[in-house]
Amino acid sequence: MQLEGVTYAGPPFEESDSELLAALPQNLRGLLEQLNGFILHSGGLHVRGVCDSPEWHSLRSVMFGPSALHLAYPALAASDVPFAQDCVADQFVLRAGSVYKLSSETGTLESLDLHLPAFFEKATSSPVEFLGMHPLLRHERESSLPLLPGQVLSVYPPFCTKEAANGVSLRPVPVAAALGFLSEFSASIHSVSEGEQIRVKVVP
Repeated sequence: MQLEGVTYAGPPFEESDSELLAALPQNLRGLLEQLNGFILHSGGLHVRGVCDSPEWHSLRSVMFGPSALHLAYPALAASDVPFAQDCVADQFVLRAGSVYKLSSETGTLESLDLHLPAFFEKATSSPVEFLGMHPLLRHERESSLPLLPGQVLSVYPPFCTKEAANGVSLRPVPVAAALGFLSEFSASIHSVSEGEQIRVKVVP
């Protein structure tokens, strides 16, 4: 696959990576054998690689580690492959050959009705619309702080809240911090009854 706009490429494979690589779906394995994960468009799309370090780039970490995504999100199964994420940490997941999108705020999982090659075709031909890059473009216009590899944009208040209609603030945060907050927020909103409110405490 020809990729344009690569702003980060993953590290070379280690010998210990071979078992996980062999267990991945064939089309994903073929892609990662060409380039062991990458970031497109300065954070518009982050495709994870087969590695232990850096941890934020590690597919093994989100599949099998203590912070595995299926442990935090009931909609995910242990057999799912969360191969990528967008600029606000929504996850793209391979399940039975098809790509799904997990909203990290709400925990909802939606089929995109795409196989992996079609997913990447859309991600490269129409990245702003398909990947929802509008928050990233706004951040680039308004901030002098670039979105670095290993970071995503924290959105406050979360997009799914009524308060977000009045505007949101954006700031770069480490991926692990973002996913930790979002998974707890998702669990919180599913634990309240209709009409109840939750309070979000922001710690600097």
